[in-house]
Amino acid sequence: MGNTKIDYINFRIKRAEESLSDAKYLIKGGSWNSAINRLYYSCFYAALALLLHKNIEAKSHKGVRGQLGQKFIKPGLISKEFGQIYSDLFDFRQKGDYGDFFDFEAEKVIPFVEKVENFLKVVKELIYLEK
Repeated sequence: MGNTKIDYINFRIKRAEESLSDAKYLIKGGSWNSAINRLYYSCFYAALALLLHKNIEAKSHKGVRGQLGQKFIKPGLISKEFGQIYSDLFDFRQKGDYGDFFDFEAEKVIPFVEKVENFLKVVKELIYLEK
């Protein structure tokens, strides 16, 4: 028996929640770059779930960011603030993962925990509470 669309959506939401949990753990240890990576992936997995929910395909990280902006932020289904959070984390992850001699600090990372929690809440509402 194959997996259904809702199975994939639920799996991605679970991955989003796990990535957020991982970020919190990494923050406790002061691993700022790794925490940013996990915060970004939390949003990325949630965005993938939302796109799948609406049968929208994206083949890359940039594609997910573009589709999220075009299909959800521009029409006002998700606030511009959440679009900015996603974009900032996208850029920060690139710097943290690929930038030489670049280290994030607590002041930059910690505020994103609550922002990502709120992003996940909004995405889950759009998926699970939609009629």
